[in-house]
Amino acid sequence: MNPSFRPAPGPAVRDLASRIRRLSPSCGPVRLVGVDGHAGSGKSTFAEQLAGALDGAPVLRLDDIASHDELFDWTGRLLDQVIEPLTDGRTAHYAPYDWRARRFGPPLPLPPAPVILVEGVGAGRRALRPHLALLLWMELPREEAWARGRSRDGEEQREFWDGWVPAERRHFADDPSRPFADLLVRQGEKGYEVFQGPAGTTGPDQFLTHGDGPPAVC
Repeated sequence: MNPSFRPAPGPAVRDLASRIRRLSPSCGPVRLVGVDGHAGSGKSTFAEQLAGALDGAPVLRLDDIASHDELFDWTGRLLDQVIEPLTDGRTAHYAPYDWRARRFGPPLPLPPAPVILVEGVGAGRRALRPHLALLLWMELPREEAWARGRSRDGEEQREFWDGWVPAERRHFADDPSRPFADLLVRQGEKGYEVFQGPAGTTGPDQFLTHGDGPPAVC
């Protein structure tokens, strides 16, 4: 299989994309959507599928904003480089971090778009939530997510993970995201399921559960 191949978005992802398009802009002209969850929970893969269902919506990966020295202390950089210009309807410019070279690279442009996805651990932090149109949480227990992440990254990244896990614990203890999630996303054998989150409300244009597989029998 081509390693760059990704399956087409299923019904749950397409339905979610349709709902996002109906939201009001939240950051200037942009509907900013956060995709948060524990490291290893599948945020990047899901965000990629959702972006595809949104006709190629840009994805801002928080791995590009964070650094070795600032695993979570990047709020000011994100607000200055991205949120402030987008709020004004201007093109944002952010310098992505090179995790191998351990330095920030040349700035990349991020023009305002109807929808921009912000994907990464901490996408639902309190400083960012006022600018979000929707907050999604990848519903996978942290120990399972971390085990997946360690397996994915291999022995080469063991030292990094040994430092990451306690840092993530501290971050979510001080600034939790899940209680403020509008929707929970769970990956199953037949695709994604989307559930109402702790902060979600039920309305005529909202769904409680959608899945990519056949409907569950109650």
